[in-house]
Amino acid sequence: MSTSAKPSSQDDLLAETFGATLAELHERAAVAPGIPALTRALELRSFLALAEEQVARVRDRVHEAMAPGRDMNELSADELRFDAQWLAAALDARDGYLTALGQLLRTMPPQTGPVPSRPVRFAQPQITTTLPPTAAPAPPHAGAAPEH
Repeated sequence: MSTSAKPSSQDDLLAETFGATLAELHERAAVAPGIPALTRALELRSFLALAEEQVARVRDRVHEAMAPGRDMNELSADELRFDAQWLAAALDARDGYLTALGQLLRTMPPQTGPVPSRPVRFAQPQITTTLPPTAAPAPPHAGAAPEH
C-alpha cells in the first residue's frame, strides 16, 4: 500500500489547511508540482503515516505478547526490550515529523478563502496642486535643446 493511501493523524488538518481532500491535494501536487509548501506537506505526511504505522505494529505486538490469556513461558525479556527500543525510535520519528509538519503549516500563508483586494494606502498624504488661473501654458518648444 502506498503511503499516500495510508491514513495519518494529520490528514484532517492538511485538508483544512489547504481547503481540499487528501486525494485532491495529491492530484493538485501531481498536476502543479511547483507548489513547494504542498509538496513538502505531502512528503512529511507520507513519512508521518509510515512512522505511525510502525508505532501501531510494535504496540500491537507488545499487546499480543502481554495478553492475559498468553502463556507466561512464552514471554521473552529480550524481545520486549527490543520492542521497547523499536517503539522509542518509531515514536521519536513520529514526533519529529509532527513537529516539522506543524512548523511548515504555521509558517504558510493562509490557503483558504479569497484574498481581499484593497487599494494600496501610502503612509504619506497625497498632495495635489493646480496652476493659478492666470498662468499661461508653456510655449511648444520650452525646454528643448537649441537647433544647430
